[in-house]
Amino acid sequence: MPPFHLSAPIPRLRFGLLAGLLTAGLVGGCVVAPYPYGEPVAATPSRFDQAWDAALGAAADAGVQLAVADRTSGRISGSKAGAAVSISLQTLADGRVQVAFDAPNSRETNPTLNDRWLAAYNRRMGR
Repeated sequence: MPPFHLSAPIPRLRFGLLAGLLTAGLVGGCVVAPYPYGEPVAATPSRFDQAWDAALGAAADAGVQLAVADRTSGRISGSKAGAAVSISLQTLADGRVQVAFDAPNSRETNPTLNDRWLAAYNRRMGR
């Protein structure tokens, strides 16, 4: 019976183990990073949209019965106790929005219709 030699298979076993560990380490290290999406950004309405919504809401708060609300032209019209009311919004060159309220025939006093509308508008704009 030939002598049994353990010295030959052990280096192959070590080499096989070393190669297996190296391969597992390389494969395990291959991680694909997620696609770099930007941070989620909450959509905020434009200044005009904020002013438009505040003007409409303030008119309702002041009791104005709306007849026409044309966002494209920036005109809102209606009436309160028989007095004509007009509100106009215009975007200025620097991006600010000019808002004008007019109710020349209103007979309300203390506070006037203009004061009531302005207070409601400012409240809705967060001022």
